[in-house]
Amino acid sequence: MNVTEVYKGIDNIYPEGNISGNGSMGFLKTSTPLNMTINIITVVILFITMISLGCKMEISKIRMHFLKPKGVGIALLAQFGIMPLTAFGLAKGLQMEPMKTVTVLICGCCPGGSLSNIFSLAMKGDMNLSIVMTTCSSIAALGLMPLLLLIYCQGFTGLENAVPYISIITALIYTLVPCAIGIAINHYKPNYTPFILKAGLSILIISTVFVFALSAVVVKDTLWMILMPDVVAVAALMPLIGFMLGYIMSIICRLSPQCSRTIAMETGCQNIQLCFAILKVAFSPHVIGPMFLFPLIYITFQCAEALFLTLCFRCYQTFKPPAEETRIFHVVGVDIKLEEVKQL
Repeated sequence: MNVTEVYKGIDNIYPEGNISGNGSMGFLKTSTPLNMTINIITVVILFITMISLGCKMEISKIRMHFLKPKGVGIALLAQFGIMPLTAFGLAKGLQMEPMKTVTVLICGCCPGGSLSNIFSLAMKGDMNLSIVMTTCSSIAALGLMPLLLLIYCQGFTGLENAVPYISIITALIYTLVPCAIGIAINHYKPNYTPFILKAGLSILIISTVFVFALSAVVVKDTLWMILMPDVVAVAALMPLIGFMLGYIMSIICRLSPQCSRTIAMETGCQNIQLCFAILKVAFSPHVIGPMFLFPLIYITFQCAEALFLTLCFRCYQTFKPPAEETRIFHVVGVDIKLEEVKQL
């Protein structure tokens, strides 16, 4: 697809080299070698993230949840129903500019991220469901993400052809390959999995710090634009709404509290690595401007809000009054209720 044609409408809105007084996204000028370096490191980060996710997945767990797909089905509905609609509503309500709108929609339509597995564990959720859900949403995104972007972009004038669908589909395919490799390694060579996870985490941390340092150099003169009130408001509200509506939807569908907490985390936690990769690689620097750093703001609020909810849940568990239990213990062949033990 011709990049010039894709962004023709946006190019007309933002005169090159200028930044309008109302905070419109200006074009970002950067050297080709530096931009290429950031793109390569971004792809490496995404590859490591997905291969690590695959190494956590077991084929038996996938098969088990496919045989009883209620939890995964509700989680997928929450992920691709709540978050894209939330992104659309916030962008529409705040009357965001075209490039900001595209960025927010792409973030909202992304699948669940691996951070949800960590927060699900902290919330004492169903880890099997969490890992399966993250994997399934990554696979489902191959078809659902372009479709949802196509649908929601129709609600904004001039954005009908502003999304590089071919580039996004290509990026999604590239995420499935390392994920499949990780699953294969965990299935056929499980003894390699701990080493891959530890090495991957170390490389991931170093690469992330490096790419954000380079990105700061690129956008040092326009960094203030990413901290505009509407951008910060969306980054703060999107994960919070996802957490809340994901939990409410699960309760309505009569899932267990453990599964409900898991789906809440899965819904609010987006795949930020994928979002960053799409924004950085699929869009040319002079069009995306500093908005490719939006995922960094999003993940900051996402982690802060998830940690706060985890703290609230842990405090609730610590201070809640003990429920009257009537569990039966089998002691030397005699059934004794817990209530009777307390009376003794």
